[in-house]
Amino acid sequence: MKLKILSFVLFTVISVIAFTQSGATLSVGDKAPVFKTLADDGSMWNVKDFLGKKNIVVYFYPAAMTGGCTKQACAYRDMKTEIDEADAVVVGVSGDNVEGLKLFKKAEDLNFTLLSDESGEIAKKFGVPIRDGGKITREVGGESFDLVRGVTTNRWTFIIDKKGKIAYKDEQVNAEKDTEQVLEFIKNN
Repeated sequence: MKLKILSFVLFTVISVIAFTQSGATLSVGDKAPVFKTLADDGSMWNVKDFLGKKNIVVYFYPAAMTGGCTKQACAYRDMKTEIDEADAVVVGVSGDNVEGLKLFKKAEDLNFTLLSDESGEIAKKFGVPIRDGGKITREVGGESFDLVRGVTTNRWTFIIDKKGKIAYKDEQVNAEKDTEQVLEFIKNN
């Protein structure tokens, strides 16, 4: 009984911490936050370069080169032509550092931009819950690499429409079906 109570209290405390670290929650119809950060190639990526020109799919994922995150990224890779035809651009955002993102992009032959949010500032602007970061080791091409994240985010997806508003928000993302759902939404709105 004491173990159940302790587990419940611990879960509640962790949930409260994650919620308070996340910042304000955005809703459909809200003005999208403005942000810029380092991309996987080391360049500065600025959302302002796309506002008013394209639908912007901003998907947050926990960690590069992990199971669900790889499935989600590869689905976006495989449907890039359809996304381009729907007049949209995709960016994946995680707490991974640029070196980890570069490796992830190379290992999975990703054809869209990955953004580094090591401090969690972008996630906070979108209201995405964050937790402590971490490090994982992966082997690519017979060589071992450490991938380091400053924070770990929940898996959430947003679409910013051409008017700069949040048009779509999914807090219960299915990593394998996210791309299809996003594409269907863009095509029908």
